[in-house]
Amino acid sequence: MIFNMTREHGDMLPMSVLCLCSQECGDGLCFPAPLLNPPWLWVLSSCPSVKPTVAVMAEMEVLSAPLNIQIIEVTCDSFRVTWEMTPQDKARVTHYFIDLSRKEGGEQKHFKHRDVPTKLVAKAVPLPMTVRGHWFLSPRTEYCVSVQTAIRQPDGDYQVSDWSQVVEFCTGDYSMDLLQQLLDKAQGAAGRMLPFFVFYRDQHHEYFHYARTEWKGAMLPSLKDNSGSHGSPINGKLCGVFLSCNTEFDTGLPPNDSPYGPLRFQLSAGHLLNPDTRLYFADFYCMYTAYHYVVLVLAPAGSEGDRFCSGRLPLLDLAANHFLTYVPGEEPKFCHASDVILEILYTEPLALNLGTMAQISGHHQLTSLSTANAKKDPSCKVCNISVGR
Repeated sequence: MIFNMTREHGDMLPMSVLCLCSQECGDGLCFPAPLLNPPWLWVLSSCPSVKPTVAVMAEMEVLSAPLNIQIIEVTCDSFRVTWEMTPQDKARVTHYFIDLSRKEGGEQKHFKHRDVPTKLVAKAVPLPMTVRGHWFLSPRTEYCVSVQTAIRQPDGDYQVSDWSQVVEFCTGDYSMDLLQQLLDKAQGAAGRMLPFFVFYRDQHHEYFHYARTEWKGAMLPSLKDNSGSHGSPINGKLCGVFLSCNTEFDTGLPPNDSPYGPLRFQLSAGHLLNPDTRLYFADFYCMYTAYHYVVLVLAPAGSEGDRFCSGRLPLLDLAANHFLTYVPGEEPKFCHASDVILEILYTEPLALNLGTMAQISGHHQLTSLSTANAKKDPSCKVCNISVGR
């Protein structure tokens, strides 16, 4: 038997009739409890097993929306989330619904209707709750997150709270563990070591003219762009002067062509690579090509650049690594990896009078090889690790 009951607001609610006894009385008025439609129950019974007919109006308590959402312990691929609940809700909640999206164009996500299942449904656990592996989170990316609490019903449906307020957060840089994974991959691709004698920087005439006239004859450090792996800790944070050291197989000299400009500044390798210098691994990437790039940081010991890199980047042994080595002696030996293109970020100003300037003899400039703000190929199996891009 089904009745319609009217709430205070005038809307009609379907009500199920429930017999309060535990036996089948056969009077036609007994219905199983799952037919009841919370949050309102109208309970009637004329079953002889119980007292005379009673009418009870009961309201199931509504879950309150989670309050004071906090995102803590954020990494490049995980975060922990916590919030406040009333003691009554905490005792009843069986599941959490978490919805997360990238923040795009400065706008927050409009979350789903309260009854629509969300991207992550998790059993209720003590807070804070760790969220990892449910989404492919990217490093250094802004996200919006909102939370619902829920009670699973016997029929499989959920009684849910309203969404919490939307909270924004940004994922972090690669951790040292992830950088070590990237370093391991780069070592496998480095190839044999070849000797070299000079570091060099290729640029246009205007750049060097500006360095002479405005920077008092020096090349000043500039902020590292966002090229390469998105999670590299130096991107957009560390300043330096980019240099090259790769040589041609047949001549042992720097190549004649360059994607950066027709004028080359070069200085002896020993000016920068010596016992007073620290060498750090910063990145390994490609740009949808067969060849790969390794980014290294050279910083004088104790300098601001050295302090920035310490604890953020893997420190390499100058005499024994797969990319750039210095072996002291009466005639120091300098070697570079042959199968990757090295990008050396030197963290201090470089005076032009430390080296020489020369025109590159090549007839064409390989502009397609420029790595300025280059995006890493996320599908490459050689240079990608299991987290982020």
